[in-house]
Amino acid sequence: RAPGGAVVIKVGLYSSMFGKGDSPELETVDGFVDLARELRLDAIDFRSDVGFGRAGRGGRQQLLDLKLRCHQAGLPIGYLASRGHFTGPEEELRAKIDFVAEDIERAALLGAPAIRVFCGEKPGSTREQEAEIRCLRECCDIAADRGVIVGLQNHPCSGDNILRLLEKVDRENFTHILDTGQWTGCAAYGDPPGPAAGDRIYRFMEQTAPYATHVRAKFFKIDSGREEWLDYERIVAILLDAGFNGIMGVVFEGRGVNACGDREVIARAAAHLRELLPRETSPASR
Repeated sequence: RAPGGAVVIKVGLYSSMFGKGDSPELETVDGFVDLARELRLDAIDFRSDVGFGRAGRGGRQQLLDLKLRCHQAGLPIGYLASRGHFTGPEEELRAKIDFVAEDIERAALLGAPAIRVFCGEKPGSTREQEAEIRCLRECCDIAADRGVIVGLQNHPCSGDNILRLLEKVDRENFTHILDTGQWTGCAAYGDPPGPAAGDRIYRFMEQTAPYATHVRAKFFKIDSGREEWLDYERIVAILLDAGFNGIMGVVFEGRGVNACGDREVIARAAAHLRELLPRETSPASR
């Protein structure tokens, strides 16, 4: 917290995006690091299978090089995004756990304190719920041995289900990564959510914000300099009321709806957040 007890929310960048065309302006993790430094952002997040070129998922030397690049740029790493969605037959569940376990090793090497995993689409049957909880517990136990936190993203999920999973998994290193635009029945991929869906989005965030340690701040339509599909004034108020004290990472999913280029939409998104956050929350605004 800042002097006087003010909440300190940092503005970061997630290095995975859906650009305007077939050849996005930003295709590599190095490019995202450079842009985050140029914009004087406070942190950066990565996805294990995006931006690493032909390697697919970063190899040992590539991760060490990236770690050094972030350190030299003054950019703490928030998390490494993995997969999850622990639904399906047992052989699929085992493959998903193995994938996450590999990403836990990558996160430890990279110096990321946490990984991101997805929850299931809906609670499902009792047996399916028990399987999901078992898988999440196993991932948490593997991560604990490497000193890594497991963050559950609401993709796609309801507020009630996030709270249920946090309670049932019951692991000290299990936490919540709040995604502002990816809730059950409310995902704003191709079109803006309708009024009813929008109301549910904010109710879900009110439910889960007290448990969030990181926020994925989705941006879709930002040409005007203000996000048009999500109400960030309302979202920031929810986070401040909950005492959120972490990173809001800009996640761009415009998919061609913005006239300006990829780098510019990210710059506008970061500027929009900084305008809404109290002045002491962003070093660049001091």
